[in-house]
Amino acid sequence: MNLIAPPSELLIVDDEASNLESLTRIFEREGLEVVTAPNGKDALELLRKRRFDVLLTDLMMAGVSGVDLLKATRQLSPETEVVVMTAYGTVENAVEAMREGAYDFVTKPLKRAHVVRVVEKAFERRSLVSENRTLRAQLAATKRRPIIGQSLTMRRMMEVVEQAAPSAATVLLLGESGTGKELIARQIHESSARAGKAFVPVNCAAIPETILESELFGYEKGSFTGATARREGRFTHADGGTLFLDEIGEVPLSVQVKLLRVLQEGEIERLGGRAQKIDIRLVAATNKDLRREVTEGRFREDLFYRLNVIALRVPPLRERKDDIPLLVEHFFTRFREKNRKALTAVTAEAIDFLGSYDWPGNVRELENAIERAVVLCKSSQIGVDDLPRELRGQAPWIGASDRALTFPIGTPLEEIELLVIQETLRHTKGDKRLAAQLLGIATRTIYRKLDRQEGDELGEGEQSKDLA
Repeated sequence: MNLIAPPSELLIVDDEASNLESLTRIFEREGLEVVTAPNGKDALELLRKRRFDVLLTDLMMAGVSGVDLLKATRQLSPETEVVVMTAYGTVENAVEAMREGAYDFVTKPLKRAHVVRVVEKAFERRSLVSENRTLRAQLAATKRRPIIGQSLTMRRMMEVVEQAAPSAATVLLLGESGTGKELIARQIHESSARAGKAFVPVNCAAIPETILESELFGYEKGSFTGATARREGRFTHADGGTLFLDEIGEVPLSVQVKLLRVLQEGEIERLGGRAQKIDIRLVAATNKDLRREVTEGRFREDLFYRLNVIALRVPPLRERKDDIPLLVEHFFTRFREKNRKALTAVTAEAIDFLGSYDWPGNVRELENAIERAVVLCKSSQIGVDDLPRELRGQAPWIGASDRALTFPIGTPLEEIELLVIQETLRHTKGDKRLAAQLLGIATRTIYRKLDRQEGDELGEGEQSKDLA
């Protein structure tokens, strides 16, 4: 018998001692852990104390019948698969049991091969259901990516999210690309009464204008050349749940008219079809200034006000730099595990450096930077030198504990350059190549300027000796 990995536990219930003994021998030979009960009452006590993979029970028993035991099992241990045994002339009782949730039935007198095969299939079903439940949980955990942030701006935004989520109001998310607007939309969905239904994201900018309408609303067979079968649109897929329209500012005016109808009338119309009612919660997002788009005639004013019921600005990363260490730790842990890298930490210097960058690509850019650093890091810790070259090519950074350089008016430019080089070398612990990358100059330039300084100092020393 190809059963799930041990422990594979079978509970057998029968008020005929001979049947109970015979079935026990059969299934113990199959390698199962068998527990028996001589009546339904004792079986209930066992089910209250422990869980079994499969229950094999007689239907006709005094006191607690097999059907009663089945109903109780569905409450006490819904993951247990139930197989019932019934006399040849009472198959209708077995059919009733299957309506109550039994997996299958076998008739008496029992045939060894048949009962073993049915119980084996019950174990296989138990294993598949358990595996599917685990996979769904893992998938849900993957989709439910956490929103990282404790800065004041993030806390204020999340307060609004928590207030808006339980409502049915349309939400418009405003913010730059890469700020995590889809994460916020998912959070709104998962905190609402629609959490058990579908969350359907649509990137309007990624779908060509010529097919966007059919993608959103669907079409009937024959509605246009190539429409060989009826197709449901994204609105239908999201029925009862939440539809997230990302980059809604890219939607053409012809489709905006139909979106307006959905928000006003609560119905959609497939290409070539009739209007039908739809129950969705709409969350939209854009990185454009929709008011300007309205003024310049690229976005319908009436649609804008329908969308703008609750407008929520998602802050760019440069406005919540206090969250960078938290984000770095989160991404570092995730990508270290994903890539199975034996890394221990991101250095304080690297975190200070990341905090000094303005992140035009926002959280998405930071995520990509950490993933690249994790993959390419050759030591046990990620340092400044492991970060992407385009980040390290910016102006020198000053750590949180450092003092900015100041110069009196009239300080010669050559002296200022030298001081900046020396300060940068202090941060890089004398690494001239890294300092040159941070300053955006050639390494030989640093050597030349330092050599010139040493030459000037030597000349001054010899001149002082001559004067002495």
